[in-house]
Amino acid sequence: MPYYRTVGEVPRKRHIQFRKPDGGLYAEELMGEEGFSSDSSLLYHRHLPTAIVKAEAVPDMVRTTLSPNLPLSPRHFRTQSLPTGGDLVTGRQPLAGNADVRMSYAAADQPSDLYRDSKGDECVYIASGRVRFESTYGAIEAGEGDYVVIPTGTIHRWVPLDGTTVRALAIEAAGHIRPPKRYLSQYGQFLEHAPYCERDLRSPAEPLIVEDAETPVLVRTRGGLTRLTYAHHPFDVVGWDGCLYPYAFNIADFEPVVKRTHAPPPVHQTFEGPGFVVCSFCPRPLDFHPEAVPIPYNHHNVDSDEFMFYAGGDYTARKGSGIDVGSISLHPAGFTHGPQPGAVEAAVEAMRQGNKVTSELAVMVDTFRPLDLGDAALACEDPGYAWTWAR
Repeated sequence: MPYYRTVGEVPRKRHIQFRKPDGGLYAEELMGEEGFSSDSSLLYHRHLPTAIVKAEAVPDMVRTTLSPNLPLSPRHFRTQSLPTGGDLVTGRQPLAGNADVRMSYAAADQPSDLYRDSKGDECVYIASGRVRFESTYGAIEAGEGDYVVIPTGTIHRWVPLDGTTVRALAIEAAGHIRPPKRYLSQYGQFLEHAPYCERDLRSPAEPLIVEDAETPVLVRTRGGLTRLTYAHHPFDVVGWDGCLYPYAFNIADFEPVVKRTHAPPPVHQTFEGPGFVVCSFCPRPLDFHPEAVPIPYNHHNVDSDEFMFYAGGDYTARKGSGIDVGSISLHPAGFTHGPQPGAVEAAVEAMRQGNKVTSELAVMVDTFRPLDLGDAALACEDPGYAWTWAR
């Protein structure tokens, strides 16, 4: 994270004695990235965060073998038809992935157990429903349009609110997810040209302390899943400070860049990770050159697979292709893609008739290595999508 925060009680200096009311010492824990060379936070526990009493391997029911995108073709997946149920961790249904990143879909109606992803950061986009994200740092309430970014190793759980089913796209990285470097000063502050800033980010405001007990935590590493039972509940933190913590950012707070003619996807970039970027396509004024073509041109990104989750609005460039809210399109490297037949003329005519804005809302993950396909994606695929440009 690019800026420093203090929550709860912390001592005046780092690594000095910090005592409880009964005179005992609080246990200091460093959560840090890249071997003491990047962002970190210090958390102060009532009990030792290292005390475990049991460890057991757990069968990995979420992870399945991914299949290559063969024969190479554009794909359309209808997540609306995937099953509902489970929680936001073990209920993830695999859509696509590679060695850098994995995308899954969940339609969760149950609280999750405590979970720690120790192989990389996660970015979970809440498409609908309301959920409470609880962690060692505190709690964040999230709802429709929220990205929740979770640093590697954060112990957390998801609790649906108000009896809602929470539909979400989970993006799991093999490294760290951060704001693009070009949006930040050399010291980490968001610059004036950035499409969002510190004021738009929501993070825990107070510690979340629960009743102490032996507590199981599901831990994911690159080797698989383990269930560790801790002697004390991990949510015993009385305070923390630093620049590394979970936060939420709502897509409605992304400020689109507008040009006279069509702007390419980098203007929509929201986050970056190792080998991929995340972009937010938001409602915005249409291109305003008098001869503008107000939808994407045909393009062939030779280094990228384009994975697009359609979250709301009207998709002008995809008319006639069956794309709707909850759809996912995958346009792989090796395939030139662009508007559906007739969409360009229809968009130009609509602009001539006075249409000045686009209402589309979508989350895009562009990867720099090919994406393989998960079982859930293949189970909800629209088999006719690849041929819709030839109709």
